[in-house]
Amino acid sequence: MDNTTPTPADAAEASFDIVARQDRTEQDVAALRSDVEEVKARVDKIGRAAARPVIGGTEQAAPEVKGFVDSYLRRGATAEYKSISGAVPSDGGYAVPRQIDAMIARELTEISPIRAIAQVVQTGSAGYRKLVATGGTASGWVSETAGRPETETPIFAEIAPPTGELYANPAASQAMLDDAGFDLESWLASEIAMEFARAEGAAFVNGTGFNQPEGFLNAPVSTQADGSRNFGALQYVGSGDADGFDNNPDAKLIDLVHTLKAGHRQGASFVMNSATLAEVRKLKTADGAFLWQPGLVEGQPDRLLGYPVVEAEDMPDIAAGAFPIAFGNFRHGYLIAERSATQVLRDPFTNKPFVHFYATKRVGGQVVDSNAIKLLKIEL
Repeated sequence: MDNTTPTPADAAEASFDIVARQDRTEQDVAALRSDVEEVKARVDKIGRAAARPVIGGTEQAAPEVKGFVDSYLRRGATAEYKSISGAVPSDGGYAVPRQIDAMIARELTEISPIRAIAQVVQTGSAGYRKLVATGGTASGWVSETAGRPETETPIFAEIAPPTGELYANPAASQAMLDDAGFDLESWLASEIAMEFARAEGAAFVNGTGFNQPEGFLNAPVSTQADGSRNFGALQYVGSGDADGFDNNPDAKLIDLVHTLKAGHRQGASFVMNSATLAEVRKLKTADGAFLWQPGLVEGQPDRLLGYPVVEAEDMPDIAAGAFPIAFGNFRHGYLIAERSATQVLRDPFTNKPFVHFYATKRVGGQVVDSNAIKLLKIEL
């Protein structure tokens, strides 16, 4: 049996060994923790990239968008996006994926002035119909125990906005399409939206209703007040001068505002083109104050008599017999009906070496509540 008593030097050496082993263990744990954090960070990064459906840019696009763009738009391969035409089934297009269609719709709303303020409905068929009550439902007063006499039947009118095929035909060179860095989705959405907005702007204002929407300026007009004129006819106010405004222009504009009932004035706006707007900005009241009120905050619309002004270049200029200014609640007064899907046909043959993308969409429009829109006519 070893009865040797540990010396102070032996105790110090043993204590040093314990501390050294503890330090090495802590270093190993710290290195392991660092490795785990690094692996976790990489997994999180991969997960975020996979979960983000980006349309354009350098990140991975949604699978259906990537397949549509890379397979059909760039190379012309037939994909599983065939859609059927309402007139001739064999003449369909390739339905644009929802992400690209949403980009087109978003840009249309920003560019097309009437679309931005009107009521827009989506329809899955070529036509759209709506019943509108031309008068309130009949009612009456009776005592608690009295009989209830029969009321008159309400009168309805059917609204069926005339529709037409809206198309755009942007072109790109094959070299652009072969360039992987070319953001084809954003370019196509922007080109289609610009062409659609130009055509829409003209149709929603002056459209004839023949294979296109019926513009609100093409509706019948009358000087009679609400409840007196025929359904569908718009009321107008004369400017007091055959060539423009009379010596009291603020009075005519105030009359125009107050021909609109209070319920419609909430959300109403003026619509005119830039040339008319330039003349309106010069108008003053009798005491010299400008009728025009510029927006106080960036992005806020300028105002006329407290109401926002929308610039629509397809509105007519100031001239005898013209209707250069409209005022109303267009969300109540004008209806835009459209098929939700945009079709695209790729055409690499017509204009070689350019590839054309023939995009179509069915759109209709019509005045739905003639009490919600008023017009100013240049006349005595």
